[in-house]
Order: sequence, then structure tokens, then C-alpha cells
Amino acid sequence: MSNALVVIPTYNEIENLELLLREIISLQQDFDVLVVDDNSPDGTSNVVEKLIEEYPNTLFLLKRTSKLGLGTAYIAGFKWALERPYDFIFEMDADFSHNPKDLIRLYNTCKDQNYDMAIGSRYVTGVNVVNWPMNRVLLSWGASKYVRWITGMKIDDTTAGFICYKRSVLQAINLEAIKFVGYAFQIEMKFKTHLKKFKIKEVPVIFTDRTKGASKMSKGIISEAIFGVLTMKLKSIFNILEI
Repeated sequence: MSNALVVIPTYNEIENLELLLREIISLQQDFDVLVVDDNSPDGTSNVVEKLIEEYPNTLFLLKRTSKLGLGTAYIAGFKWALERPYDFIFEMDADFSHNPKDLIRLYNTCKDQNYDMAIGSRYVTGVNVVNWPMNRVLLSWGASKYVRWITGMKIDDTTAGFICYKRSVLQAINLEAIKFVGYAFQIEMKFKTHLKKFKIKEVPVIFTDRTKGASKMSKGIISEAIFGVLTMKLKSIFNILEI
């Protein structure tokens, strides 16, 4: 059993997942992997179950009954991890937008450099995004700048979803009080980590947009991020934000 667990939420990722899992498991650094599948109609969980026969002590599956949102999938994965002796817990997308090799760099940032949260950052050294149209780049970059301005966090990629947490961070945050279910979940977790005064470092990565499968982005997710962040900040000012 590894001391590090990668949590990967899935919904209809059958085209990407097997290759991704094999790449993670073949890395020189040992990582366990938990797939949290929201009852994907394309049979994503069936692929995982077959691979578990190959990697019974490394790969795990948490099956949920329906599509309940990215944030709740990660919370379920975090709770699963905290019930076991993992020291480092990761967030990662299932679509190869995050390079599996960068897991080692995030791991070393927390383990060797003693940071509590390591963020795989698209914007800390410029704009490191491949295959996105310019309007998507501007939306993401602008959203991160907006969040940084509103919250006061010294983080360039506030919406990043490629993260390593030390166990102590997830133990300190009240996971039951996490409100956001879409991509704003990423902002809320960083903000509450920031408020708890944990040490955060951005590690530059190259983000490559998916080439297989469909994006889960929607107008509702964007709206949650824009208006939810303002509400979250106001609650923190008035000391009514549960952290």
C-alpha cells in the first residue's frame, strides 16, 4: 500500500481511463488510485473493475448511484482516503488534461519541501494551456484573476483541479461544510486551506485539453464560481464561513 492516493472522479470516461490508470500505476513513485464513478452509462466502472483484478492492492473503485457533482465526488474520495493511512491525497482529472508524470512533482513538493498543498498551476509562469480556444483560455485565466482579487489569495491558478494535499489539511477542513459542487469546489478548498494558514505552493504544469470524451463545463458551473466566490468572501469577512 502506498502512502499516496490519487482520487479521480469519472462520468463517461471510458475512452481515457484505462490508459490513464496504467500510466499512473507504472510511475516510478508508487501511487494508489481511487476512481469515484457516478454511475457512468458508458460502462466506465466496468473498465475499473476489470483492472482491479490486475492491480488488486493499488486500484480501488467507489461507485455512486448518479451524477452528483464534481465536488461531492471529491469529498466522498477524501473521506474514503481519511479512513485509511494515506499521508498525501491528490485530485486529478480523468481526461489526460493533467500529465500523470507531474504527480511526482506535486508529491515531492509536499513531502520533501514540506508544503501542505501543492497546486499544478497553469498560470504561475504565464499561460501553459494546450488545445484550448482563446475564449476558453481568457475565461479560465480571467476567472482565476477575479478569484485572486476577491479572496486575497496569492494564487495564480485559483481554479486548478490538479492538487496534492497533506492529510492534515483534509483533516482540518470541515468537509461537511463544503458548499460548492461544480468547479467552484476547487476555489472553496483553496480558500479554506488559505484561511487555515497552511503552506501552499504552485508548481508549473502544462494543461492539455482532452482529445477524447466530452467536457463537463456548463453555464451553471461558471455562474456558481462567479457569484459563489463573492458570497464566500463576504461570509469570511463577517466570520460566518464554516471552515
